[in-house]
Amino acid sequence: MADSHRKKILHLRRSDPALGAAINKIGIQRFLKDPNYFRLPKKTDHFRSLVVSIMNQQISGKAADTILARFKELFKGKKFPTPRQVLNMPIAKMRKAGLSRMKASFLKDLARRVIDGTVNFKKMHTWSDEEVIEHLVRVKGIGRWTAEMFLMFSLGREDIFSYGDLGLRNGMQKLYKLKKHPTPAQAEKITSKWKPYRSLASRYLWAIVDVE
Repeated sequence: MADSHRKKILHLRRSDPALGAAINKIGIQRFLKDPNYFRLPKKTDHFRSLVVSIMNQQISGKAADTILARFKELFKGKKFPTPRQVLNMPIAKMRKAGLSRMKASFLKDLARRVIDGTVNFKKMHTWSDEEVIEHLVRVKGIGRWTAEMFLMFSLGREDIFSYGDLGLRNGMQKLYKLKKHPTPAQAEKITSKWKPYRSLASRYLWAIVDVE
């Protein structure tokens, strides 16, 4: 385990004994299954990440994989289409790949905004978390949760907690033995102790739901 990762783990253990106990128990089990689970590797193809996020909304993982494969087949010879290619692709063809008319329009809106610079992936690295969220939610089909997942998994931001994520609320309820999901105020009080490593703490919350 790298020193930087040890530092983050030590901070979480010291700041929150309940989470620390979970780290000791869940961390070992999960690490044995997947040593890289608690890392936060950056996804470099930001346009692809957002396209996939939009496509995956409200459908099962298997269905999403099928639709993504069919979508990519529309752009023969390309590993993944560019924003311009998505913008030029007729909605009728996108629907034949399994996309609803609404999702196809969402993808075109994203492509259009990337092309005109409204969504600027190069500049995002210099923006605050809230600035990134503010810009992304302007795109049709992208809400705060999608923007927060983008911050965590695409930009590699280390201090993200998404209250809108059901898995995280389930993890908090289980970890702290709550009768119901924490309120936003309760979640803020709990997660404030984890700063500036809330993204890593979130990985442990997801693991609590998955492993136990």
